Amino acid sequence: MVVPEKALSLSSSIKSLKGIGATRSDAFSAIDIFSVLDLISYYPRKYLDRSTVLPISKLKVNHDATIIGKVEAAGMRRGKRRQYFQAVLSDGKGMVTLTWFNGARYINKSISVGDRLAVSGKVDFFNGHQMVHPEYEKLKNDEDPVNSGQIIPLYSIPAELNKAGIDSRNIRRMIQTTFNQLKDVPDHFSDSFKKEYRLTALDSALRNIHFSKSEEKLNEAINRLKFDEHFFLQLLMAIRKSSSKKIGTKALNKIGPKYKIISENLDFELTNAQKKVIKEIKSDLAEPFSMNRLLQGDVGSGKTIVSILATTIAVANDAQVAIMVPTEILARQHYESFKKHSETAHMTCALLVGGTPAKERGNILNALESGQINIIIGTHALIQKDIIFKSLGFCIIDEQHRFGVSQRGTLLSKGSNPHLLAMTATPIPRTLAITYHGDMDLSIIDEMPKNRVPVVTKTVNESRLKKVYQFMDDEVLEGRQCMVVYPLVEESEKSDLKAAVEMHSHLSEKIFPKLKVGLLHGKMKKVEKDEIMTSFNQNKINILISTTVIEVGIDIPNATVMLIEHAERFGLTQLHQLRGRVGRGSEKSYCILVHRKITETSKNRLRIMESTNDGFKISDEDLKIRGPGEFFGIRQSGFLKYKIANMVTDGPILRNARTAAFALVKKDSTLSQQEHNKIRSRLVNEYQDKLQNVNIS
Repeated sequence: MVVPEKALSLSSSIKSLKGIGATRSDAFSAIDIFSVLDLISYYPRKYLDRSTVLPISKLKVNHDATIIGKVEAAGMRRGKRRQYFQAVLSDGKGMVTLTWFNGARYINKSISVGDRLAVSGKVDFFNGHQMVHPEYEKLKNDEDPVNSGQIIPLYSIPAELNKAGIDSRNIRRMIQTTFNQLKDVPDHFSDSFKKEYRLTALDSALRNIHFSKSEEKLNEAINRLKFDEHFFLQLLMAIRKSSSKKIGTKALNKIGPKYKIISENLDFELTNAQKKVIKEIKSDLAEPFSMNRLLQGDVGSGKTIVSILATTIAVANDAQVAIMVPTEILARQHYESFKKHSETAHMTCALLVGGTPAKERGNILNALESGQINIIIGTHALIQKDIIFKSLGFCIIDEQHRFGVSQRGTLLSKGSNPHLLAMTATPIPRTLAITYHGDMDLSIIDEMPKNRVPVVTKTVNESRLKKVYQFMDDEVLEGRQCMVVYPLVEESEKSDLKAAVEMHSHLSEKIFPKLKVGLLHGKMKKVEKDEIMTSFNQNKINILISTTVIEVGIDIPNATVMLIEHAERFGLTQLHQLRGRVGRGSEKSYCILVHRKITETSKNRLRIMESTNDGFKISDEDLKIRGPGEFFGIRQSGFLKYKIANMVTDGPILRNARTAAFALVKKDSTLSQQEHNKIRSRLVNEYQDKLQNVNIS
């Protein structure tokens, strides 16, 4: 390869490139492209090649398609209400009309007769085939993947680039110029590493991701660049995990009699999955470094009894246990479970929440500091500054994804490197678990207790509600109870709260006038919530109307019907959590999903709920639909900023990268060996903000 005299380096400013003046430089800076490396790492969003381009004559209505053709006619048209832009595209074998209502005047200036366009969109039929608001790219006359065999990269053009007059053709030209002036890109992986994990060279990958001569070379490039992104995040996880194993703590290696007392007095038999998980936890607690384990288990799989048995080991070793949960309802639910078994084994147990009276709170704080309390269960109230433990040795965090890293850290700081067991009733897809929780050991309860009867799930539209209400009435007459849930997506959405309150009035007065209908929502005072839940627990309330405040922590074995209104507004995982509030007893139970705003997406989502009770299958589907950022029902930000990788679809690549990262850290835990200098340098440079509490010095 001939390199011009004035060669570029990866750190060169993009201002060094011909054709990039102040305006274009500012536009690139606005999307975080400052250097040559940033520019060549701006990967195409898709490609045009023989396999992706369809002849216009083969178009099918209601199908998405990508076509290439020449603009035969174009101009503004006048409609009944407003003007729109229309163009006729021909590839010599067929014609299609392209229509834009929004931004018509801008597109009128952009598209002219004679232009060659690559167009992607959904095909409609109105006086012939047409596409409304399709995506389009201008192509040079020699850019024709069908005839030339080229693979043409297409790039995302955000508003900042658009305003500066930068389109895909400009970016292709800039990147081509850059590669012509750039020496080989140095690789951070050794030749032996690349051979072991079947990776192409970094220089080859970066060139082929933009300008590949074959589909094979393109796939090799995509694989390498995806591997890199997964690898460095997994490397971070591996180093964190390795670092945690070096932190000394008190080994909790005595089992003691309390474990035996509780386990032998259970009125049910532990499942094999529970026994396996308990064995893993026992093994971790016996080590002289802190356990860092995530326990996953579907709704009703029996995580609570596992955690209770684990606490007996801590208490037997004179260590206190703190159990932190996100809501008061769940805290009280756990407290009742722990108290029942603790008393049997002569362990002291207390509850601390935001609403605990001042005098009672003071007594609890004194007892914690003196060591009189073995087990404390609470909400965020446990991480207040005045909470002092005598010997905190074991922390359990339930529904752990609802707590921030700093909150978990604050609780752990109240002991001397205590052991940690995080629990979740949200089954996490494997790819998500090893990305978000890759520094933790993973335990899974993948077996349901034998007495659990699968919940029957049905989707109905509002026209069938009369029959549903009659069915609920019949269930109550049989002595059973029902729940009706309304969505509360944001706390500020007063309309949802209003809906629950209004429907409580409607159902109690018009539909079930002879039954006791209760109302529960997050805006109620603690005393009111407690009263309602106590009444429901004692079957003094037949039907409970609620917002999603009951998503976790409600354990009413007598409840057999869960009616979820506006079910299309919930994610699959949340629907599954709500469904788990019924079917906790021996009676057959039902989850009825009321589908009001029907779309193809919502129909598919609710169809999945009807087809399976397996939380792990549901979580996989939920991840595909909503993506990782929304999986837990909250936005996870600042951690994953992939340019090309995709944890939903990259399973094999991600696992390969994880294997490589953990093998490397096992060999060289601080990346101090000379052969790993380049890997270490990139980790520090690109992931500096995520290296807190990680030792690679």
